[in-house]
Amino acid sequence: MTSTPSSNGSRAPRGRSLPWQALVDAAMLLLWGLMLLRFTVTGKLYLLLHPDYMWLAHLAMVLLLAMGVSRLVQVGLSYRQGTRQTIRSQEHMALLPRQFSVGLLIAIAVFGLVYTPRPFASETAFQRGITDVLGQTRSRPQRFSLGGESEERTIVDWVRTLNVYPEPDAYAGLPAKVSGFVTHIPGWPDEFVMISRFVLTCCAADAYPVGLPVELPPGTARPAPDTWLEIEGTVQTSTLDGKRQLAIGDPTLTEIPEPRTPYEY
Repeated sequence: MTSTPSSNGSRAPRGRSLPWQALVDAAMLLLWGLMLLRFTVTGKLYLLLHPDYMWLAHLAMVLLLAMGVSRLVQVGLSYRQGTRQTIRSQEHMALLPRQFSVGLLIAIAVFGLVYTPRPFASETAFQRGITDVLGQTRSRPQRFSLGGESEERTIVDWVRTLNVYPEPDAYAGLPAKVSGFVTHIPGWPDEFVMISRFVLTCCAADAYPVGLPVELPPGTARPAPDTWLEIEGTVQTSTLDGKRQLAIGDPTLTEIPEPRTPYEY
């Protein structure tokens, strides 16, 4: 006569499968949190977001990591106790199949973990129309003022000043000290280059270029495009593309490393 052994309540039921759906959800949350953590630690987040919105990315990073860890803990506890019902994902209406949308989110996070963002340079400046914004930025000052030391003005400060009072002769003779990357404008004389920066208003998607012409000293070799320079010289009026424009003359060119935060705000 045989007897059926009684099951041990503490032993996990045989043949029970892992809750893969919940594990994939946890992996997705953790990967996105790690991607934001990587961008934060390496400083690359400055290439993607305006500093005013950094706190949103940091908050999202903490929440995603916390949710991912919490999901893993929930899966582990529920699996040990044999209560799979508590770890089933919430069902909701979606435009895309759940497997496709989760897979897409995971793929984007993995790409973000292996891809290293680079700051925009001259090629992107041409694509976004640098020659169209020499005297007009999208961010306009509330008032016009010539106060303060002119050497402390950035490229953006100069261009915004020109938005209000575009007569370049008004600034002739003022000292200027700016930094940016070199851009070669087609059709300009060889002794002229553009010193440029990108302006970030929200994120990299809305970044737009601004710049100032620089007349190189006689006999100076033209710097290579995308070279970062600090330019110290005197404001003058030059005629380029048939237009009188503010330019920097008699400059001293100093090559500098690419800044950690290469954008203006």
